Amino acid sequence: MSHATTTHARRSTPTPRPTSSRARRLKLVRGLALLAFVAAAGNLFWIQVHQHDRWAALSVAQVQENITTSALRAGIYDRYGQILAVSRPTSLVLADDFQIAHPVAEAAAMSPLVKVPVAKLTKLLSEKNGYVIINNALDLSAGHQLASMAFPGIVVENSSVRSYPNGTIATSLIGGTNAAGAGSAGLEYEYQSLLAGQSGITRTYVSAGGVALPSSASSVIRRAEPGVGLELTVDTSLQFVTERALARQLAATDAITGCAVVMDVKTGEILADASLVNTKSRAGILGPVPAWGQSVGVPGIEQTINNLPFTQAYEPGSVFKVVTFSAALQDGVITPSSVLTVPNHIVVGGRLFHDAENHGLEHLTATQVLAQSSNIGTYLIGRRVGEAGLLAQVERLGFGQVTPVNFPGETAGLLVTAANWYGSDAAALPIGQVDAIPPIQVLDAYNTIANGGVYVAPKIVRGYVYANGTMKATTPSATHEVLSPSVDATMMRMLQQVVLDGTGTNAVIPGYAVAGKTGTASIPYPGKDLLLSGAYNATFVGFAPAEAPVLSMIVVLERPLTTIYGGSAAAPVFQQVMSYALHHYDIPSTGVVVHPLKGAASIASDVT
Repeated sequence: MSHATTTHARRSTPTPRPTSSRARRLKLVRGLALLAFVAAAGNLFWIQVHQHDRWAALSVAQVQENITTSALRAGIYDRYGQILAVSRPTSLVLADDFQIAHPVAEAAAMSPLVKVPVAKLTKLLSEKNGYVIINNALDLSAGHQLASMAFPGIVVENSSVRSYPNGTIATSLIGGTNAAGAGSAGLEYEYQSLLAGQSGITRTYVSAGGVALPSSASSVIRRAEPGVGLELTVDTSLQFVTERALARQLAATDAITGCAVVMDVKTGEILADASLVNTKSRAGILGPVPAWGQSVGVPGIEQTINNLPFTQAYEPGSVFKVVTFSAALQDGVITPSSVLTVPNHIVVGGRLFHDAENHGLEHLTATQVLAQSSNIGTYLIGRRVGEAGLLAQVERLGFGQVTPVNFPGETAGLLVTAANWYGSDAAALPIGQVDAIPPIQVLDAYNTIANGGVYVAPKIVRGYVYANGTMKATTPSATHEVLSPSVDATMMRMLQQVVLDGTGTNAVIPGYAVAGKTGTASIPYPGKDLLLSGAYNATFVGFAPAEAPVLSMIVVLERPLTTIYGGSAAAPVFQQVMSYALHHYDIPSTGVVVHPLKGAASIASDVT
């Protein structure tokens, strides 16, 4: 039996074909990937080609640093070019002590250059605070040498140091600078932007840690422009004499403060401006007077931080009587020989007013009233002028107005006006008891009389000194007429009698005629309608030579004790300084020996 062999064909499994939806998804993914690639390539192209400058700048900015370079502060000079303040270029040495790995070794190597002892320098380099000043006034040559040695973590920058070659002279006027080198008081503060100049910008490249990148050069973006200096009207020699005479009198009288100003009559230029405080005297309820902390050569006497002739207002007392007399002469209500019947005291507006010394009924000429500084006689003259006339004359003479000097902290004073006029002011204002004014305004008024009745504004800056050595003079002081020539001439003669046979005999200068006025003014108790017991401001103001005035001067002593009067406390300072100044400037003497007349008034009769 034969078997038939049956052969079965093996069925092959077909490869599954993607469905239409899968195919679409695959194409989409591929398309998106291609699109992303194209976008990335496009963005890369955009960044590398179109935004290259922007990203390059950002990259550079990460290591680029702009450093401000200070300009050299300009100097201050007196009228003859003598240096009063100057800045010396120096090197400022800084340390980033986080970068200093071996402070002991580095200190030993650096010490001779930076002029800091090794032990102290080691401590500074070990503080780990990132910014330590090693020396802020290193000599330039030493600074350049130190920079070339490339100590790790040490930076050398340009700097400067302010110095005052004449020591304390005129410090209250010049002022000073702070730790940052900016003006902090006085003229240094007032003319800060002018003196400081314009800072520059230097661009350098540093790492994130502040270390300069190798082979990177610094570039100057803007050069620093040096400041413009000041030539003052001050004469250093006269300033020294004024300060020394005032300082000695402060010590002799035990006064709290003293100020003195000498002015050129014709130009208004201030030749000396002294402002001192006696740190050995007790300031009392009025509080201490800020000082610079360095003696002027007389123990306990220092320069004030505020320049008192401009910044301190006070009730001037009898020196203010110039308002009353000049107004009365201008209005024609008196002549020098007009006779007044003067009692010892009088009640005005409910207040009792009296002369400084008791006396019976007196008959005095207007000249005698001024020379003897009679309060009651002055009131009687002021009554003829009237309220409106007195107030107008106060303004006409420049009281209550800030001067063109515009000194930092300068006060305009505090004046009574028609709106706040009290009945008693009819007697108080004519004798200088109501208005509070700075000494410079008193001097301006008397300088007006010395200048033929023409007010000339005070001036302290004579010119501007530029870096190339040129000097540009400031404009002349403004002037305007206050008194007619005839009235002014009369006032000058009457003020001479104050010195010859009145309260100002201690101001006599042999060989020269002097005109002036004393004042001894009571001091109000702060915040109360009372007077400080035994406290007075002593003033003398005047000019010389009286026939043809060249110099005017005011001296004010606050609360002297050993003698309180303007004629005995302030006038001697005037006499000493003016005597020196007249000879210093070769002002010819009249050759006449001047002596006080017999029977001169008591210096105590000018108390208000």
